[in-house]
Amino acid sequence: MTGPALGSASAAAHGGPASATPPGGFLPATPPGGFLPGADRSRPPAAGDLALPVTGAKVLTSSAGGLLRVADLPADTDWVPLGTLEGTPAWATDVSTADELPGRARGWAALAGEVPEPHATLAGRALAVVTWRRTHRWCGACRAELADVPGESSRRCPDCGLYVPMQLSAAVLVAITRPGPAGQPDELLLVRHATGPTGLWALVAGFVEAGEALEAAAHREVREEVGLSLDPPTYFGSQPWALSGPGVLLAGFTATAADPHAEPVVDGRELTEARWFGLDALPAELPPAYSISRWLIDATVTARRH
Repeated sequence: MTGPALGSASAAAHGGPASATPPGGFLPATPPGGFLPGADRSRPPAAGDLALPVTGAKVLTSSAGGLLRVADLPADTDWVPLGTLEGTPAWATDVSTADELPGRARGWAALAGEVPEPHATLAGRALAVVTWRRTHRWCGACRAELADVPGESSRRCPDCGLYVPMQLSAAVLVAITRPGPAGQPDELLLVRHATGPTGLWALVAGFVEAGEALEAAAHREVREEVGLSLDPPTYFGSQPWALSGPGVLLAGFTATAADPHAEPVVDGRELTEARWFGLDALPAELPPAYSISRWLIDATVTARRH
């Protein structure tokens, strides 16, 4: 199955800016002090609240790259609640063009490479919520116009009662290791994908099928893409990943190859190359610093040093 898209090759080759590295370790810090999703419309937006206008697949920010405020946009703007960032309410709006609005429009990858992790997560939610609302206006059962459910990121049909929640698309990625040659460091399996930033050395990844557990998806994707079997995988963490589309959630795992002597055999469709690299000799062309793929790689290297 086609895996989630990675970051740009140019940013990744240099590891991305230092500010993109999650604070306090390899996974982002959890609230308080970060982003909390929500759908509270109990009070109207205030002038000082955060504003994330979405135009197409881009988010509008200030010219300096920071987040806009509600007061920066017209008073009659139709706002959608996103939650809070460090206690400040945040709102999104769908705009057809940014020509007459302040700031500049940027894709999620460009933002994620420059802003702190909670800001990138908030921008990803803005893209997900606005895109979902844009593409889920009508009931799929009776074709009536859907209505918002108060306090939720969901809609309901007023005619037939169909409930339409904003759904997630889960994907897994796996950092696979094996013992290195005698006296040498352990090795990490890295792959090159046939689509997206094809110059990157990344991890095996793919979307979870309906009715499939995350761990089962990890085993299946590795078997399908490189022909290897795994010992039981260990959960590492997760990250919303707007680069692959609205609502994508990446779940990362670490695992050891069941056969330490097995060599990968790429499927020829989704992957073009797969190689074992010593943990002390990883290539420079790795995923960007703001990605869970890179966090997994860095955590694997650090763990083997202790």
